[in-house]
Amino acid sequence: MKYLVKIFVITFILFSITPVKAEQKILFIDLKKVLNESKPGKKAQDYLQSTYKDNVEKFKKIEQDLKKEETELIGKKKIISKEEYKKMSEELRNKVLKYQKGRRETLEKITKQRASARSQLIEAMKPILDNYMEENNVSIILNKKDVLRAHKDYNITDIIIERLNKKLPSVDLK
Repeated sequence: MKYLVKIFVITFILFSITPVKAEQKILFIDLKKVLNESKPGKKAQDYLQSTYKDNVEKFKKIEQDLKKEETELIGKKKIISKEEYKKMSEELRNKVLKYQKGRRETLEKITKQRASARSQLIEAMKPILDNYMEENNVSIILNKKDVLRAHKDYNITDIIIERLNKKLPSVDLK
């Protein structure tokens, strides 16, 4: 019996002394907006779109030239010898393979640059978010896409964009 009383008293003392933190501050940020509308994000996005557009135009021209060459080769099929036709079709096939490889490599490079820019922006944002959390006693910052519903006062996207613009003028896309 004495043993139960001691346990009860110790448990009561522990629960009455333990501080309880009732309020946790949870905010959210629209990561997509930060990546697309911050100065470094916008510069990277514009550069990547411009590069992509230029390459698409370049590859369309090459593709048209290859199709024209194919049409000319088909037209010459009955005029030239089988060996000459075979040689010319092999050359055309090699040009097509080279074109496909170049196109694939260029698109992969742009994809890697986009991923690198995103990674750099997120890495630059981490200390900004940590600092904001410490300054404002915030427990959790969520991505807006993961928030079902929240009051607009809990959105800190514009504040973070402003701080990111000051800290990081641009990203390195090389």
